[in-house]
Amino acid sequence: MKIATAGDMREIDRITIEKYGIPGAVLMERAGLSVALKVRELSEGKKVIVLAGGGNNGGDGIAAARNLYNWGWNVKILLMVGKDKLSPDCRAQYRIAKQTGVVMEFRRNIDQRDLHGAIVIDALLGTGINRPVTAPMTKVIRYLNEFPVKVVSVDMPSGISSDTGQIMTEAVRADMTVTFGLPKIGHMLFPGADHTGTLFVEDIGFPNVLLNDDRLSAETLEKEAISGLIPERRKYSHKGDYGHVLIVAGSRGKTGAALMAAEACLRTGAGLVTIGVPETLAGIFQSQVKEEMILPLPDTGQGTISASAAGPIRDFLDERADVLAIGPGITASENTAGLVANLLGSATVPMVLDADALSVIGGRKELIKKVKAPVVLTPHVGEMARLLISRSPGSSTKIDERKIRKELETAKISVSRSYARETGACLVLKGAPTIIADPEGRILFNTTGNPGMATAGTGDVLTGMIAGFLGQGLNPLDASCLAVFMHGLAGDISAKLKGMHSLIASDVIGAIPKAFLSLSSHA
Repeated sequence: MKIATAGDMREIDRITIEKYGIPGAVLMERAGLSVALKVRELSEGKKVIVLAGGGNNGGDGIAAARNLYNWGWNVKILLMVGKDKLSPDCRAQYRIAKQTGVVMEFRRNIDQRDLHGAIVIDALLGTGINRPVTAPMTKVIRYLNEFPVKVVSVDMPSGISSDTGQIMTEAVRADMTVTFGLPKIGHMLFPGADHTGTLFVEDIGFPNVLLNDDRLSAETLEKEAISGLIPERRKYSHKGDYGHVLIVAGSRGKTGAALMAAEACLRTGAGLVTIGVPETLAGIFQSQVKEEMILPLPDTGQGTISASAAGPIRDFLDERADVLAIGPGITASENTAGLVANLLGSATVPMVLDADALSVIGGRKELIKKVKAPVVLTPHVGEMARLLISRSPGSSTKIDERKIRKELETAKISVSRSYARETGACLVLKGAPTIIADPEGRILFNTTGNPGMATAGTGDVLTGMIAGFLGQGLNPLDASCLAVFMHGLAGDISAKLKGMHSLIASDVIGAIPKAFLSLSSHA
């Protein structure tokens, strides 16, 4: 499903009215009815308080109130602006509701008598907010959040930015949000996603051609579409048909990252997996693997891979491997920086870069731009911040990193899109939710996963899965989308069996087969 910004929805609304001739009043009536129907499903109670602003969001709330009033509910509308502040459509709804007999009051605050025993419809601000919320609205929102009452927000919880998901001073925490036409970016990104509650996307009459316009470049990963990406397993085939993946990973004290990435890669369907490891640790790795193979690589004598390993890795890629994944547990050092830079400049097979392989790149975008083969980058927010900092290896940038990381929280979409376009890489920004950006400007939001996956090693598992799908012939975007969705789905399956608190990365690997079966049954 496509995802819209506030500007996108304004344009859809405008074209619907001007080109297709559907009046704004009709859209508002249908929006109000949609909200009223959801409120009626939510509770058998008969008392509703509508907190309405003066814009079209307030008009939607008033229309909802009128429908509930007609169904016999005890309804009161509290308009939190002056009468002179009502938009034309909101003023029209106000007149209709008044003529119908709905109780309405103009207010600047609310109290316990208003809210006690009621369901509250939040129609204060909607999607158009682009500046901080100020008093007295902040006081109203704060009081509402502190009172034990169910809240249904209209279109967007008031105080949440539709485009960033950020709280604009104060924001309503809804139990349910009823939005129209398309979900908004603010519903998907935290903290907006946390304030949205259960999201319902309702059809109020926007033409489908507008809701599916290719110019809407953000969308969600949906199970039906993802199921179609699963590589075919032909009856007449052998292990060589499904790719040989080389995973360069691990160091002293961090052997688990390499092992988990390799096992996840195999579970995802790769035909062959070799782990390139520091030669002084080869015996340890050899004793831990079953299906995987081990490639001992020159090391620094300290249990880490040396920059001189670039030659043997290139030789292995030229002779045997189809995909290179590098990063999990290799440590960030000058040797690692030299190794990664060398491989980026010479590798001709698809690559997945994660963890320390990303950290040592820093702000040197030119290394990625010059890569001859497809590249997938899988940073979390901290690693993404490091990718954005121009620095020399070994320099201290903790203050800059913290600053950029904070800025990233409000600009994940624009930064991800810009970085992918500029470098030509497919970017997988891990988090809640994980966001995928491709060089063409597309943004995809993952819809699977849970907080239990915030545990060591889950990122290494994802690296192995993406590499496994690349080895089976998927392009970087499809491999990333399928791996990210299935990774989260496996996490969801694991959480149901073991709970979120006890979930570990190995559980996610163990649930990959069930994730495959779930997707295959949906195809």
